Amino acid sequence: MGNASTHQPPHRTPPVNERGRAYDPDTTDDERTYALMLHLSLLAHVVLTFIAIVIPIVMWQVKKNESPFLDDHGREAVNFQISLIIWSIVLPIIAALVGVITCGVGLILLIPAALLPYIVGVIGMIQAAQAANRGEFYRYPMTFRFV
Repeated sequence: MGNASTHQPPHRTPPVNERGRAYDPDTTDDERTYALMLHLSLLAHVVLTFIAIVIPIVMWQVKKNESPFLDDHGREAVNFQISLIIWSIVLPIIAALVGVITCGVGLILLIPAALLPYIVGVIGMIQAAQAANRGEFYRYPMTFRFV
């Protein structure tokens, strides 16, 4: 028998709302607002670029043990921002390689490849912030799950 401090409650499947989305019925207004701010921290990349990833990491680490809702949203926001950094480096490289292979014709892909992470980032951030505000769980598209 293990001691009581290592005992964890059984994992429960979250309920689904009328929109067909999993949500946490026990989340508080403060938790929803904090999760919303976690997702909106992506806006810091406009000013701080690569060091902006520190903001959601710190926010997540500070609150992750207080609620499963905040842990989930924090983990998702951090994974998404790391993924966006990777995509913003990899996609232009791939487009440039296609351009070289096609003797310059494929360079037309360079602009969309450079813009795609930003477009996905803004749309995803807005959708995630809205879901957090409604108390719903959210999964970003094109995201690697590192943490």
